[in-house]
Amino acid sequence: MFKHEKTLLHPAKCDRPNPNYAQILQEGLGGSNGEMKAAMQYMAQSFRCTDPAIKDLMLDVAAEELGHMEIIATTINLLNGSELAGTSATVGSIEAQTVGGLSPMLADSSGYLWTAAYVNVTGDLVADLLADVAAEQRAKVVYEYLYRQIDDRGVRETIDFLLNREEAHNGLFREALNRVSATGSNLRYGVEHHARQYFDLSTPGRYFDNPQPTPVSFNAPARGRQSGPQYGTYREPGPAEPGPSGPGAYGAGSYGQGSYGQGSYGPGAGEQRRSSYETRTNETQTKH
Repeated sequence: MFKHEKTLLHPAKCDRPNPNYAQILQEGLGGSNGEMKAAMQYMAQSFRCTDPAIKDLMLDVAAEELGHMEIIATTINLLNGSELAGTSATVGSIEAQTVGGLSPMLADSSGYLWTAAYVNVTGDLVADLLADVAAEQRAKVVYEYLYRQIDDRGVRETIDFLLNREEAHNGLFREALNRVSATGSNLRYGVEHHARQYFDLSTPGRYFDNPQPTPVSFNAPARGRQSGPQYGTYREPGPAEPGPSGPGAYGAGSYGQGSYGQGSYGPGAGEQRRSSYETRTNETQTKH
């Protein structure tokens, strides 16, 4: 049974209507790496899952992804405005103007209709959880691309929130995979000699040794603190560091006074922090 709460998980807003931005954002709703794909994939995987903890996780995340669909659809509504203006939509599809009456469509940014072919379900927990990790990683990439192309402060705040939530799901699915890493398709992993051969077929040049396969797993996340290439070095919570555009979302650590400290779930959401994507981009440019 599902229960619908009318309050959005995160406020949806935009600076002004822009049909082009609405069409670009359709990728996050009905695209191959969009919210509907994620919701349907995790829900479908849960139907035959016999691990109660992982089944619960799949359903929890699937339900949240349905909420993300509603956030994206509401934002698309705002961007489409109140007047049919197909002539001002110059990218992708104008299907919303011509047949949808400005409704958010279950389609991607090119107007290609959503399909269940996007959903990965194998019945093997290891394979399914790896697909879920990959799905969340691809969703993050799509939101980073959308952030670059949509120059609207309100929409960018929403994208930033969704990107951070995909990162949270990514970590949860990795942790779940570790729990079942010695089961299913990971049993007897790489024990036959053919699994330890490298065929150097693109010549000249060889850059990898013969593989020594081990079951796929991830480092167990440290409770309360995050470290690694994607996060930088964790530091205890402190004042957010200033950057070119304002307080740094990752400046004091995502779980300090950054994205989750004074971000979406605390005072000053959006206005007192810049996007985590923008911060990471600036940090990368500085390093290089």
